[in-house]
Amino acid sequence: MPELLRLEKIQKTFPGVLANDNVDLTIQRGEIHALLGENGSGKTTLMNCVFGVYRPTRGQIYWKGQPMEIHQAHDAIALGMGMVHQHFMLIPQLTVAENVILGLKSPREPFLNLEAVARQIFETGQRFHLNVDPHAPVWSLPVGAQQRVEILKVLYRQAELLILDEPTAVLTPGEVEELFAVLKELARAGLSIIFITHKLEEVMAICDQVTVLRNGRVVASSPVDQTTPQDLARSMVGREVALNLQKPPAQPGEVVLSVQNLRALGSRGLPALNNISFEIRAGEILGIAGVDGNGQTELGDVIAGLRRAASGRVTIAGQDTLNRPPREILDLNFAYIPPDRQRTGLLMELPIAENLVAKTITRPPFSRRGFLQQAEINRFAAQAVSEYEIKTPQASLPVRLLSGGNQQKVVLAREVSRRPRLLIASQPTRGLDIGASEYVHRQMLAARAAGAAILLISTDLEEILSLSDRIAVLYEGQIMGILATADAPIHKIGEMMAGVFRQPGGQIAA
Repeated sequence: MPELLRLEKIQKTFPGVLANDNVDLTIQRGEIHALLGENGSGKTTLMNCVFGVYRPTRGQIYWKGQPMEIHQAHDAIALGMGMVHQHFMLIPQLTVAENVILGLKSPREPFLNLEAVARQIFETGQRFHLNVDPHAPVWSLPVGAQQRVEILKVLYRQAELLILDEPTAVLTPGEVEELFAVLKELARAGLSIIFITHKLEEVMAICDQVTVLRNGRVVASSPVDQTTPQDLARSMVGREVALNLQKPPAQPGEVVLSVQNLRALGSRGLPALNNISFEIRAGEILGIAGVDGNGQTELGDVIAGLRRAASGRVTIAGQDTLNRPPREILDLNFAYIPPDRQRTGLLMELPIAENLVAKTITRPPFSRRGFLQQAEINRFAAQAVSEYEIKTPQASLPVRLLSGGNQQKVVLAREVSRRPRLLIASQPTRGLDIGASEYVHRQMLAARAAGAAILLISTDLEEILSLSDRIAVLYEGQIMGILATADAPIHKIGEMMAGVFRQPGGQIAA
């Protein structure tokens, strides 16, 4: 197959960081090429260099055999490239159609024919099973639908090269299968696809070629049919990785969290939680499975005191916490890993050290008599950076400079290091690679072993099945059933997630 894109000796440096180190990469026409690596390995930075978001410090980019200078994303789009970023590049106030055509010239300038655009988006969505209402404002869409809008933007521009950065992170298993069918069809038509993912099973299922980055360098590259998941994991991390963690049997203690008949509204004023009831005991993990947008975020926020409930009862360690201020709930030794680390989990412009102590900065030893104890903050931050393997040259850097996986480790270190009695972990490994995910999972199991009651909210069924002692399935704000993990086959969970099947007896725990 003829080559479409070739990178030669690409190097990209930031202050104090060598992100890409002499990377060579060739993409052939019509192939699906996986780009693997731990968070911070340089995958996204490399693709941002290709797409014009960054300019390489050194090296050369060739497009269809010709050397190219790509100064901005507009240049890449003009060549025939399209990129779906891990963090969405959408304007919430605009409609789907307006987001799709943003930056493109109208055939009838200065007028827009939005109806014609909407029809084309609808037809493309129908063809590729990416159905989204073209007239809907983006802010009103759940995360999964917003991801589909990003993919539709690329398809609308008829790109020859698609760069997909974690495109399945917010899709259901059924949607992933549909996306894979789309990508295979596009590849057969001669389009090339760079597929950035941390899920090894996706590489084996759909990709033709795989390249692995570690510490900014290419450490492996081969056809997919000549490698194994274990080989890829070892190349990514530089060590053996436990693809299936061993979890000792749970030894539940007293009830820590009790939720009874909970009702709450979502951001649009519509019912988001409808008569939710469950309990979690010390030393166990209750997993909440469900398609994104069925009340998971609202559930975590209500328990954390970040969203008011309409009615019901929530108790933590016997204390009534319904609609109490977040600080009072925090004082009950409560910890919360929110679903969006950048919007609600971190203060992006503040240093890593201050983010690590953000919830306890007003208390000893970090504050005394109204004065910050910087030496204590620095000592704790250095210990957390080491213990939680946060990759950074120094804890005084703004947290926004960290990779997504290392940002998540900052959140994890802040919440878990306090040895919480109750931990809510909402999408704790969304967008993380296999090494970072394994680390997060080990920390959660360690918290369980230390006696924490854990509510795990995740759209990753493998994660739910691997970590949970019991599984509750959420559909349209209702619990369709609560099953012991051993009695929870994937097909039954899938039927509950789709609202097809409800456990007899409703919300009675197994």
